[in-house]
Amino acid sequence: MVTLAEVAKHAGVSASTVSYVLSGKRSISSGTRERVERSIAELGYHPNAGARALASSRSNIIALMMPLRTDMYVPVMTEIAVAVTTTARTHGYDVLLLTGEEGPAAVRRVTGSGLADAMILMDVELDDERLPLLRGSGQPAVLIGLPSDTTGLTCVDLDFTATGALCVAHLAGLGHRDIAVIGEAPAVYERHTGFAERTLDGLRAKARELGVRLLHRPCEGGYGAMASTLARIFDERPATTGFVVQNESAVEPLLGLLRQQGRAVPEDVSVVAICPDQVALQASVRLTSVSIPAQEMGRQAVELTVTALEGRGRDCVELLAPELTVRASTGPAPV
Repeated sequence: MVTLAEVAKHAGVSASTVSYVLSGKRSISSGTRERVERSIAELGYHPNAGARALASSRSNIIALMMPLRTDMYVPVMTEIAVAVTTTARTHGYDVLLLTGEEGPAAVRRVTGSGLADAMILMDVELDDERLPLLRGSGQPAVLIGLPSDTTGLTCVDLDFTATGALCVAHLAGLGHRDIAVIGEAPAVYERHTGFAERTLDGLRAKARELGVRLLHRPCEGGYGAMASTLARIFDERPATTGFVVQNESAVEPLLGLLRQQGRAVPEDVSVVAICPDQVALQASVRLTSVSIPAQEMGRQAVELTVTALEGRGRDCVELLAPELTVRASTGPAPV
């Protein structure tokens, strides 16, 4: 096993200099730091985690709060978590995954025990109960999501308001005047989950701007719930020719039910989805969609966290611009 002394000898510096580079306790010139880091990489040195934590008062762990709820699409959350974990390792951090629905209690446990050096929070609500504790803790934290008040916070997310607007603009540009939105499960809106509420804001604002009639209906997903929701939509708005779907589990049931009713996609009805590319590409009709940049959100969250841990961070909101990819599920509105 390579020792710290061997790294110091290889780099031509003192052992204390190597220690300072590892702990960040003292300012080291960029040239010396690069030389030490090069020696660490070439020799394959791995500092003892316990000793390093004691020396630096750090755990070298980032806590990721990812509540696993039955009304959320877990594959997207998992993709974000994997991106967080792999990016954190490139910076020398491990990730502590918290999957319970504990809310403020989990924040207290992490900040009060020294379990982690920083936190990344997912499933952010507009008035999230965790945020007052987070603001008062003084511990670096990044939100993957956007609350109503971002003061004193660092956030990264897809611009869901722009996403909703983009979907309506696309369908309206094809001549669709009656658009129905198949939304997330009702509980997602009851919690005022940020991404769902902001998408709805964007959909409604753009519909008003373009003079399009918009109908929003939450849906649990699955064939039974989708059948009931679809029947209600056509009962209330028989002229509906455009659909926006923000519910991955409702995508295939919707396409199947439209086929059963003899409504061809896209000749009779157009469908736009807000979903991962994998869902859009594997659907029975390749879907026009706005992709969820899960990996990029996870990566940026870690980069912002590490920047804060190094004392170079500042409160900011990073919104990723949505991109709509046109595929086989949208076309001109029927005459």
